[in-house]
Amino acid sequence: MDSTLPGRIAFLGGYLPRLCGIATFTSDICEAVASAAPESLCFAGAVNDRLDAYNYPPRVRFELEEKDLDSYRRAADFLNFSNVDVLCVQHEFGIYGGPAGSHLLTLLREVRMPVVTTLHTILREPNPAQRKVMEELVRRSDRLIVMAHKGAEILRETYGVPDTKVDLIPHGIPNLPFIDSSFYKAELGVEGRMVLLTFGLLGPGKGIENVIEALPEIVKRHPNVVYLVLGATHPHLVARDGESYRLGLERLAEDRGVKEHVIFYNRFVALEDLKEFIGATDIYLTPYLNEAQITSGTLAYVFGAGKAVVSTPYWHAQELLAEGRGILVPFRNPQAIAEGVCAYLDDPALLQVTRERAYEVGREMIWPSVAQRYLESFQRAGSDRKAWPRKAFAEWTLASRPYDLPPLRLNHIVRMSDGTGIFQHATFNVPNFQEGYCTDDNARALILCNLLDELGGRPPEENLDRLATSYLAFLSAALNRETNRFRNFMSHGRQWLEDSGSEDSHARALWALGTCVGRSRNEGHQRLSAQLFERGLPVVEAFRSPRAWAFTLLGIHEYLRRFPGHPEMVEACDRLTHQLVRLWHVCATEDWPWFEPIASYDNARLCQALLLSGQWMPHPEALEIGLKALSWLASLQKTQAGHFRPIGSNGFCERGGARADFDQQPVEAQAMVAACLEAFRATQDATWSREAKRAFEWFLGRNDLGLPLYDSRSGGCSDGLHEDRISENQGAESTLAFHLSLAEMNFAEHLIAHPLITLPLIATP
Repeated sequence: MDSTLPGRIAFLGGYLPRLCGIATFTSDICEAVASAAPESLCFAGAVNDRLDAYNYPPRVRFELEEKDLDSYRRAADFLNFSNVDVLCVQHEFGIYGGPAGSHLLTLLREVRMPVVTTLHTILREPNPAQRKVMEELVRRSDRLIVMAHKGAEILRETYGVPDTKVDLIPHGIPNLPFIDSSFYKAELGVEGRMVLLTFGLLGPGKGIENVIEALPEIVKRHPNVVYLVLGATHPHLVARDGESYRLGLERLAEDRGVKEHVIFYNRFVALEDLKEFIGATDIYLTPYLNEAQITSGTLAYVFGAGKAVVSTPYWHAQELLAEGRGILVPFRNPQAIAEGVCAYLDDPALLQVTRERAYEVGREMIWPSVAQRYLESFQRAGSDRKAWPRKAFAEWTLASRPYDLPPLRLNHIVRMSDGTGIFQHATFNVPNFQEGYCTDDNARALILCNLLDELGGRPPEENLDRLATSYLAFLSAALNRETNRFRNFMSHGRQWLEDSGSEDSHARALWALGTCVGRSRNEGHQRLSAQLFERGLPVVEAFRSPRAWAFTLLGIHEYLRRFPGHPEMVEACDRLTHQLVRLWHVCATEDWPWFEPIASYDNARLCQALLLSGQWMPHPEALEIGLKALSWLASLQKTQAGHFRPIGSNGFCERGGARADFDQQPVEAQAMVAACLEAFRATQDATWSREAKRAFEWFLGRNDLGLPLYDSRSGGCSDGLHEDRISENQGAESTLAFHLSLAEMNFAEHLIAHPLITLPLIATP
């Protein structure tokens, strides 16, 4: 073996039997390189997109969960301690967790070996988050592999990547013989017919409807044509919309009178079977709708097998089909598709010449050739790394590594919930039915479900959706349609105990509903939440509680995530922000920079609301006030020993008087976590991330008694910290306060590790 070849080669991406193009590619390139370098150890890491793991082959040595940030760190540790010589990453924004797939960067920051990244998507006009991810990905990769000249051009012009860092290697293909299509047609039962083929995972972006629209014209001139649509619907599309796209295509074929000329084969086809389908094909069609596709594995497969192709002019097709190697047609143009197909069917000689040209070029794309070029790229990466070595493992101190957070454990929240909602109180860790339910806690629980869904947290998605449905149904029932006020307390017998709740509970309900509008992936949840929010918002104009103003503001900012610029919401946001600013000017002094003569409960929420308005309205004065008030509050709630001590509920803190140190409430720690992290988002000042960590550690035992309030066995949280003990009860408010804080801290890890990446706004009650 060439001594310069890496001895241990790891590949990272999806992996078969996961059904996606990246998984197929990762599996193929790993096997091809293993065959080309038999004395090297080749293995793979698989990115899972679902909680129930796939049955991977032995080549897969480790797995990581798409949305679990900590699994990326564990994967980095595994790669480092396995003494891997080179890591080959398959990059596509959608297969990694975090904003624009930023979880991957956590792994790349910690691995010590050279990294070669294959870019399956290269965006010429990325959004801000995608740009920041790509720029850091480029920095942390020793070599970049692209599959088309267009990819290298975009890297150079959009991201400033020098050509010397880029290797152009085509998409690999199996080595299929050049044979007449009739050889396989008999086996598939389409003998005597001209076969048009499209294959791959189905989805709306494939443009298959345009081929079906073209078929009447094609069939009129060539009645023996059959169009074969081969491939399963994309699993993510099935989970969201079922088979509506495929069924719509089938109805379209029937409406256009060509159902006898269309075959749908709803299967993910293994390579051996795929060879037969490709072999039986006369013309391959890729009617994709988007130009910005830098590579298409299906196009590469069929083109390399020597098949004539009619395609829309996305970037990969433009390069591969140039110089008479195929026919390009405009996007969304069935007539042009019909003319392109008939050009080949009318002229068998042209069809044959095109096939021969494609097959000749395809010899450079077979997997053994591609694998050899990958090995050359790996060697270059190793040579580059010798000149620029990475930091030694000894430098990985606690100060330089991310903060370890507790694992998510929702046992107690599930135990506290039934079909009506979440119970208010518990006796020890047992739900207290006698105290019933309240709107405040169901609002908190609804927001937690939406945040965990974004984070990919457990329990499984269907359980989160079920819980969220119960909590949202409770809020819907809580709204008194006669007054448009939310009631708060409900008995265990489902009887409301009041006509309307407090201003604060009403505003918390709006907060939760706004979050559901802005974040939920469940369209029904979004729409119901929007209706309830819009009914409950106008009454806030008469409210006098500053916290109700703040809670409503946080809900409005969440609502505006989905509907930016909504005039009624913008007007309400401006009015409530002005009211909080006015309150500050009336009350605040140099030695008491606060909104009221007393600092009581949920104090940091007033600051958080102004921080959000200050950033997004924008309102510079609101931002300045929010930071100043929060800085004072942080100093007031920090002991000489350096730990967090929230203002106690047994007297609060009045201007000119002593502050109460006990009883300390979990909601105060949670409010401080949320507000400090918002301050960090606004300023990028690490002081605020440290303050958030200080407040979060209060739950874990860094407090006046040195006792943890969070119970890692049950997943519950104590109701409070007394002067001599912690409460033995684990109610809903306290447990939700901990888990919402944990969700905040998990989101913040992305921000602290990658501060320039745009993250979604977070506002938790």
